[in-house]
Amino acid sequence: MSFNTDSDFEIKVRKATEKISENMHIVANEPSLAFYRLQEHVRKALNPMVDRKIEVHKLHQDLQGRCYDIEYAVGAIKSMENAEESFKNIQDHLKNAIFLKQQLKYEESRKKRSDSNSVYKRLSAHITLDLPDLPEFSDVVRETANRVESIMSKATHSSN
Repeated sequence: MSFNTDSDFEIKVRKATEKISENMHIVANEPSLAFYRLQEHVRKALNPMVDRKIEVHKLHQDLQGRCYDIEYAVGAIKSMENAEESFKNIQDHLKNAIFLKQQLKYEESRKKRSDSNSVYKRLSAHITLDLPDLPEFSDVVRETANRVESIMSKATHSSN
């Protein structure tokens, strides 16, 4: 039985040494395998990461540009709030211009001068704007008409 035990022991020793040798081979080559895996990963992942970084950079620039546009628009809207007085002045000037045009038409129809070279007829020939009747301005029109009539009558009396 000793022969049997020696052969069993020898087989066990041989298997153990083979396992130790295999493990030593794996341990000896493990760092290079790890570096190979790392290199493979970096090679595969680097290009998409660079592309993503470029895309993020472009999106950041677009976003910044749009933020500047929004700031500009907000500033323009805020400046429009201060323009209310200017719009009221424009409206008043337009009302006065409409009333004066109506008074000129009234005077033209009233006088019917035959003198085609008069300054008034030359002026009215250039003003061919037909203005709509605006009922909300009728009181102001009457007042303006009275003023223009009195000015015109004073002018004609002083020239005679």
